[in-house]
Parts: sequence; structure tokens; C-alpha cells
Amino acid sequence: MTQRMASLARGLQSEHDVAHTAQVVCEAAEAWVGDHVLAGVTLVHRHRKVETAAATSDLVRRGDELQYELREGPCLDAAWENEQIYSRDLCDEGRWPTWGPRVVHELGFRSMFCIRLFTNEDTLGALNLYAREVDSFDRAAQDDAIAIAAHAAVAVAAAQEIATLTVAVDRRTTIGKALGIVMERYQVDDHAAFRLLTRLSSQGNLKVFAIADELVKTGRLPEG
Repeated sequence: MTQRMASLARGLQSEHDVAHTAQVVCEAAEAWVGDHVLAGVTLVHRHRKVETAAATSDLVRRGDELQYELREGPCLDAAWENEQIYSRDLCDEGRWPTWGPRVVHELGFRSMFCIRLFTNEDTLGALNLYAREVDSFDRAAQDDAIAIAAHAAVAVAAAQEIATLTVAVDRRTTIGKALGIVMERYQVDDHAAFRLLTRLSSQGNLKVFAIADELVKTGRLPEG
């Protein structure tokens, strides 16, 4: 167990992209919990926008999508309400009266275990494990999944922070390039160039970055 944890930690440290990090988590869950398991990671962003960041099967993605469409299911409950959700038999499940029968008949899943992946002020997530057999997750399997989720929480949060910082740096670089173009074109200093971009932003109801990005790509500024 300790060696597997160390191996997972090393694997997650080598990943910086959110999707790739989530995929490593899913593959680890399958390898540890059992070959009868299919795995996915749900991320919930601002305004409760939900997506499946990674999955080991298209069946998992469809099972998740049904939850998002119907607004019910164990992934959503794990993300928003309870830290762990276990359904021994989805055929005998009253918590999700619409989703349960559909996932059984359309996709063939019979049991499921979901663990809240992480939580902060902006995002919630869950590690979702699907199985075709009834009562597929004994105490040992659940403990393994919980251990994976603990590592995944840190890794996915770190990957998201890196992605946010990368976007911020890229945006600042684009705005800097646009300021340089304006300064050269109109022979003004950086303060005057920035005032021009902000004025065009206000007049056109556009983000400064959108104006800067268009200028860098096309050499054109919106009329104003």
C-alpha cells in the first residue's frame, strides 16, 4: 500500500495539466480497486457548472452526463452533499429515481462508489467508480478509493492553480504586446497606450484582453 501510494504521488507530481492529472487518478483507481471498476472524475466549477474531466470509458462519461442532464445522481451528491456515496444495487435505489433505472438499463451499471475529491470556495469534485456487478465495493475497495481521492485532491487543486497562473501570465503577455503595438503606432507612452485600450474596452463593452488579443492577432483595433 505504501509503495503504491508513493508511486501514485510521483505520477501525480509529474502532471501539471488538469485533464492529465485527473486521468492518472482514474487509471490508478481502476488498477487499485479492481479490473471490474470503471472510473471518472467530476469537476464542478463556478455557478455549479459540471464536467467530467477524465474517464476510463465512454460509458462512464455517459453515466456522468445523465446525472448532469437529470440533475440527480451519486456524483452530484458526493460533490455537493456527502463526502461518500455508496449504492450497492442501482436497481434497488430510491435516491435517484430517474437516473438509477436509466444507467442500469442503458449502460449496465449495477453499483457505484463516489468520493468527494476536493472542495474550496470555487470548485467541488468527486471521484466516481462504476461497476457492472452488485455490491462491488467492499470495505477494502472503499478504503483504497478514499486513499486515492486524498492524493487526487491535492494534485488536481495544484494543477488547476498552475493552469490559472498560466492563463494569467499569457493574458499579461498579450496585453503587453498590444501596448507595444499601440505605443509604436501612435508614438505614445505606455500610460497613454493603456488608456486607449481601456477607453475602447468601455466603449465597445469588451474586455481589455479581448481587444489586446485581436490587435496582436490582426493588427486592428475596434473603432472608437
